[in-house]
This record gives sequence, structure tokens and C-alpha cells, in this order.
Amino acid sequence: MVNPLLEPSPLPYGLPPFRELTDGHYAEAVRAGLAEHLAEIEAITSSPEPADFENTAVAMERSGRLLERAMAAFSTLVSSHATPEIRALETELMPALSAHDDAIHLNRALHARFAAIGTDGLDPESARLVSEWLAAFRRAGVALDDAGQARLREINTELSRLGTEYGQRVAAAINEAAILVTDEAELAGMSDDDRAAAAEAAREAGHASGWLVTFIQPTSQPLLAVLEDRGLRRRIFEASVTRGSSGGSTDVTELAAQMARLRAEKAALLGYADFAELAVDDQTAPSISAVRGMLSRLAPAAVRNAHAEAAALAEEAGHELEPWDWAYYSARVHRARHSVDEQALRAYFELDRVLRDGVFYAAGELYGLRFEERPDLAGYHEDVRVWEVLDADGSGLGLFLGDYFARGTKRGGAWMNSLVEQSGLLGHRPVVVNNLNVPKPPPGEPALLTLDELRTVFHEFGHALHGLLSEVQYPRFSGTNVPRDFVEYPSQVNEMWMLWPEVVANYARHHATGEPLAAEELDRLEAAKLWGEGFATTEYLGAALLDLAWHGLPAGEDPGAVADFESRALEAAGVALPLVPPRYRTGYFQHIFAGGWYAAGYWSYIWSEVLDADTVEWFRENGGLTRGNGEAFRRELLSRGCSRDPLDSFRALRGRDADVAHLIARRGLG
Repeated sequence: MVNPLLEPSPLPYGLPPFRELTDGHYAEAVRAGLAEHLAEIEAITSSPEPADFENTAVAMERSGRLLERAMAAFSTLVSSHATPEIRALETELMPALSAHDDAIHLNRALHARFAAIGTDGLDPESARLVSEWLAAFRRAGVALDDAGQARLREINTELSRLGTEYGQRVAAAINEAAILVTDEAELAGMSDDDRAAAAEAAREAGHASGWLVTFIQPTSQPLLAVLEDRGLRRRIFEASVTRGSSGGSTDVTELAAQMARLRAEKAALLGYADFAELAVDDQTAPSISAVRGMLSRLAPAAVRNAHAEAAALAEEAGHELEPWDWAYYSARVHRARHSVDEQALRAYFELDRVLRDGVFYAAGELYGLRFEERPDLAGYHEDVRVWEVLDADGSGLGLFLGDYFARGTKRGGAWMNSLVEQSGLLGHRPVVVNNLNVPKPPPGEPALLTLDELRTVFHEFGHALHGLLSEVQYPRFSGTNVPRDFVEYPSQVNEMWMLWPEVVANYARHHATGEPLAAEELDRLEAAKLWGEGFATTEYLGAALLDLAWHGLPAGEDPGAVADFESRALEAAGVALPLVPPRYRTGYFQHIFAGGWYAAGYWSYIWSEVLDADTVEWFRENGGLTRGNGEAFRRELLSRGCSRDPLDSFRALRGRDADVAHLIARRGLG
């Protein structure tokens, strides 16, 4: 059988033909793609013609199509459906992919051709393409001598290997942490649908009976807010915070320390004080000192609010508060003070209806989009659903895939990725995927979302819109290919529609009775929106500052024992609250150690939120959910990708730079 990945997919929009693919196809296509891409680059660098925009920059944008096609499909499986065979293949291929990246960005001949192009007479997007390639060469180390490049290649290969192993161990640890409950009395407080999902999870894991408490990626686990049994809450909390750091085959602490040391050496080799300084070099933030300054400004107010919340919780509890008590008594105080019962609200947030009448509805009102489910098109797993996205004029825009349920082969957390990136040059229209980890209900039962899961559905769809509405020429600039501290901005803006009155009235109906969510419930949620911000901001800052501590190490410094390093880092940053552990600890901080996309950059969520909070005010000032507002946001921001400076896109929309006051007010940090 001919490998389907070796040729462009015949399916609509280039959707990979997952039904026809085997593990061997991925391996063959990736290896063939690596060889083909190197041959294409050799043809560019060995050309006797003088370098110009077409024969160098455009040729590079056209190159690597087979590798991109193979890796888009394969990397989707690595994160979303990593069977043992796929994990083994990942371990085998990732060092080769790292070496391939170095073969491009450390290629002096290729760099010389880009440097010879010049930008006179080029349109702005084309000129930006040349300058961005040159900046990427510089940051990658193209100017290093032979010895420096050789060492850099070694470091990058080892970081790739360690990051892959870290990610695989973390995925195993999240499954290993699951707690089997055999006494139903321990489940007091858990809703019927959660019990049914836990029983189904136990059966799928091979248990004859009982209820399996599964875990999500962050420290805080949803069931801590409802379980009455304090002993079970403690078991869940302790299993959560010790993931990846308690010894055994899933311990990742030494891997993390090794990566931190290697990244420090890499930064020094490239002329930076530390890896944090290197990481911020291609972001919208002006400097790492500016980032640290913002976090330092926010931390004291967040901690002060967290202490005030802790006092209220201790009073409610009537005993000494422990970390596993926080979510439970916070929910009780929330109900008592604001009459908000988040567990009761879940009955109004049924996944299918949220998607159809909430997420898709808002996109229709803002951008004129329509979504038609395509059961004839298959994803990479039976849980994956496919929708064709139609623009306001009825033309096909792309495909949206939704993969919402947790399973043992999927990594924790939630994310968006692209299977096909939009490009005018290549004639590609986008195919994007959203992943969540909602517990899968038994067959025939509804999937009811928590407020946090509801927010995540809207958030990840904001990333999807960024990919779907892209209108750029060059694939390098498509969709979410923007600086890390900008990429979360459009997705955070999309969260605003979750409880927008017109949107919530359209989707929030009781899954059994059809009764709409009462308007007064929305009023109560609005009145209570600052409750818990002390905890939320402090746990976030704990993770962001821990990330910067790891990546602020100078070359050659040994961090010592990981637990001690964490304690010192949090204490020095002023966020060492035993009751409020960081949102992620070293043992499961996948964002910064597995692949490293957010290494020295977890702060970018709150940096993006400055833009987000300001933009939410812009929508409110201009009438909210209107086609005019949606078209302006699409035209000036979502469609632009990185084809111009992202902050210029923000200024084009807002007419000025962002004002941090809106973020401070939102989080109650004034």
C-alpha cells in the first residue's frame, strides 16, 4: 500500500486521511520529509543565481511541505492519542527533528542568501518575512564558530531527548495518580453524573467495580470543591502535588534540572545572561526586567487577597485550614456570600449545546461563520468530531475538529493545534483542532461542564478562530504563529462571550428540563467575580515565578535538590504560601519542560491578559456582540497572524497602547 502521507491529502481542506494511516506511515513520511527538505535547502543554497526574494525567501516558504504534512498529523497523535507505539516513535524521531532544525538555522550559506536579499521594493509582509528569517538565524546561533555550533547542536539534541522523556513520564504520572475509590460513602458531595463518569473510568481502566478519580494537569483538581470526605480530599491533593517528584519511573525532577542547566549553557553560548533573557528576545515584551517588574508589582496584592480569602475560609471551616480544604470551603463561602452554586450550574452547561448554541453562535454573530458537522470525515480517534466552517458568503473557510474527552492516551490540559495552516502562497485553507480533557460520561449521558471547563471551551475556540480566520500570504506568519506573549490574547478575549447575556441565554438551559438559566444567576456570578481571585492570581504567579527561577540560572550553577530549589524560589518571589501551591510544580510543569514552548514564558498569559482586558473594554464600549465589532477584530487582528508586528495589530484596533489598569481592576489588585 502506498503511504497516503507521501502525497497531499485528497480529503477536503487537506485533512489527513487518518483512517488509512498506520504507525509505519508516520515514520516513513517523517524520514522522507526530512530528506526531501534538506535537498530543497541544498538546491536553494547551491543555486548559481544571485539571491533574491523569490529564489530564497519564497523558495524556503514553499519547501518542507512533505515534512510539515507528516509532522502535523504525527504531532497531533503524540499529544492527543499517544499509544505505546506512537510514544516509541516520538522518542526515536525527536532528536532527528531537533538536528534538522539546527541544519536550517545554523546553515551559514542559507543565512548569507537571506542577508543578500534586501527589502527595497518589497511589500510590508514580504519585507517582514526576510527580517524575521534573519532574526531567527541570529537567535539560533548562526554567527557562532564551528566549535560553538557543534556544542549548540549537542545541547539542542539533548534538550529534545529530555523534553520528550519528560512529557512521556508526565503523561504516565497523570494516569498513575488516579485513585480508585471502593467505598461509595467517600464520594459524598459528588454529583450523580460525576459518579457515573468515575464508574465508567474505573471500568475502562480494567477495574471490576468502584469509582476512579482521574486527574487534570494543574495542581487543583475539580473534585476538591465538592467532596465532603476530608481524607479523600487529602489523598487527591497529595497525589496531585507529588506527581513526577516522588521517585520511581515517572519522576521527572532530574530531567527538569538537566534541562535547566543545558538551557543556561545554551543562553551563555549565544551571549545572553540567562535563558529567560534569550526567551524574551523574540517576544512583544521589551525585556525580561520589564516582565519581572510586572510580576513583582502584582504579587503583593495577590498574596494579600489570598490571605484575606484564607481567613474567610478558616472561619467557615471552624478548624485549621489545609491546602486540600481550600476549594471545598471556597465553594461554601461562594454559595453563602453570593448564592452561587457552581455544581448546580453544571446542569445548564451541556457540552453539545455549549458548542452549538454558545461557541458557534457567538462566532456567527461576530464573524458570520456557520458550522456544519461532517460525520463523513474522520479524525484520529472515535471521539473526534469534524465541522466544516463556512464564511458569511457561504464559501468554505476550513475545518474545525473537536476532541473534548479525557483518555489514557491523551496528555493533560487543553490546547489548540493546526493540521493545515492557512497560506495564500500555498493555497492552503486551515484545519484546526481543539483538545480538552472533560471526563467522558457513560453512553447516552450528557457531558456537563464546570465553569472552568466552560471557560476553557471558549478559550480554546479563541485559538481556533485565530487559525481559522488567518489571511496571510506566507505560512511562517499564519494564525497562531505569533510571539508566545501574544498568542493567548485572542483566546482570552473569546472568553468574554461565555457569560455575555445574549450568548448565555442562547445556550444555558437545563439539560433535562430545558429551563433557561435565570437572569439573576448571571447577576450573582457577576457580583461574585472577584471571589477567589486572590487564590487564582497567587497560584498562577507561583508557577510563572518558579518558571523564571528555573530559567534565571546562570551557566554552570547547580540548582541542587528540586524541592529545596522550589521552596527558595517561591520564598524569594514572595509567593510561598503553603495553602496556595503553584498552579504547576516542577514534577508536572509540562508547559516549560515538555517541548519547552513556554520555557521562561509562562508569564505570557498575564502579559497577554493586559491586552485582553483592554480589548474587552473596547468591545463593551462599542456595543458588544455585533458584526461590526467582529469584523474589526477579524480584520485588524485575527486575520493578520504575524504578518505585521502584533502590537501594531493591537494599536490598529484600539488606537493606542494597552492600559494595564483594566487588568488590575479585573483581578482586584488595585
